[in-house]
Amino acid sequence: MKDAARSLAWDDFRLIDAVAATRNLPAAAAKLGIDHSTVFRRLKAVEALLGTPLFERHRSGYTLTPAGEEMASLAARVDQDITAVTRRLSGQAPAPSGEVRVATSDSLLSDLLMPMLARFRQANPAIRLDLVTGNAALNLSRRDADVAVRATDSPPDTLVGRRAARIAWALYGAPGVTTEGDWVCLGDNLAGLKVVRFARAAVPAERLAGRFDTVLGLAHAVAAGIGVGHLPCFIGDSWPSLIRLQPPEADYASDLWLLTHPDLRHTPRVRALMDSLGEQITAKRPLIEGTMPREG
Repeated sequence: MKDAARSLAWDDFRLIDAVAATRNLPAAAAKLGIDHSTVFRRLKAVEALLGTPLFERHRSGYTLTPAGEEMASLAARVDQDITAVTRRLSGQAPAPSGEVRVATSDSLLSDLLMPMLARFRQANPAIRLDLVTGNAALNLSRRDADVAVRATDSPPDTLVGRRAARIAWALYGAPGVTTEGDWVCLGDNLAGLKVVRFARAAVPAERLAGRFDTVLGLAHAVAAGIGVGHLPCFIGDSWPSLIRLQPPEADYASDLWLLTHPDLRHTPRVRALMDSLGEQITAKRPLIEGTMPREG
C-alpha cells in the first residue's frame, strides 16, 4: 500500500476528487474533460494499485468507502497546497483577511500597542481588529479572544506563542515630588505583583495616598503629583510629566507574551498579527526593558 501510494500521480488524485464531488462517473468525466469510459478504467486501475476499493456503487451514486474518504481528504489537501504555492509564486496569494479579537491591558494598549496596531492595519487593511481590554486573562481556549498580549511569567500551558520582551518597572514621580512624601500603588486586583507587595510592606499606611485598579490609572495619579509609585518603564520613560527616581528593580520585571490558541496559530490573519507585533515589540525592547536613555 505504501509503495503503491507513491506511484499515484496528481491526475489520479484529481480523478478521486472529481468522483467524490459529483458521485457519478459521467459528471466526473465532464468535470475532468475526459470521457466516461476513461474515468471508469482509471478508477479501477487506481483501486487495483492501492489494493482496496475507494467507492461503493449505489442507486444514489458512488459513495466513498473509509479508504476512499482518506484518499479524497488527501486529494483536497494536495489541491489546496498546490493552489497556495502557485498563487504565492505568481504574486497572487490572497492577503490575510477577517477579524482578529485581541485581549490586552489598557496600559499596554494605549502606551505600547496602539501605534503598532495602526501600522499593522496600514499593511493589512482587510483585517479588522476587535480589542478587549482588562487585567483579567480571557480564556482563549473558549475563544474569548484570538490573540492575547499579556504581562505574565506563567503563560497557560494550553496556549502557544512567544516571549517578546521583559517589562521593567522603576519608581517614578512628578517634578518636585520625592520618595519622602506620599506614595500610590495598585489595588487588590493586582496584589500578585511584587510592586504591590512591596508598597504594602514598605510604605506606612498614612503615606499611601491612593490605590488604583489599573496601571494606566496609577500612571495618571503619579503624573498628577498624588504620590510616587512604581510604573512600567515603557510608560514612565515616555511620559514627559514623569521622572524616574530610581533604576529598574529586576525583581519587579515580568515577561511580555504574545499568545494564541494552538488551533489558530497557523490562521493567516492571526499569524500576520503575531508576526507584526513580534517584530515591532522587538524594536521597542530598549524602552520596554528600561535600558533606553531618556532624552533630556
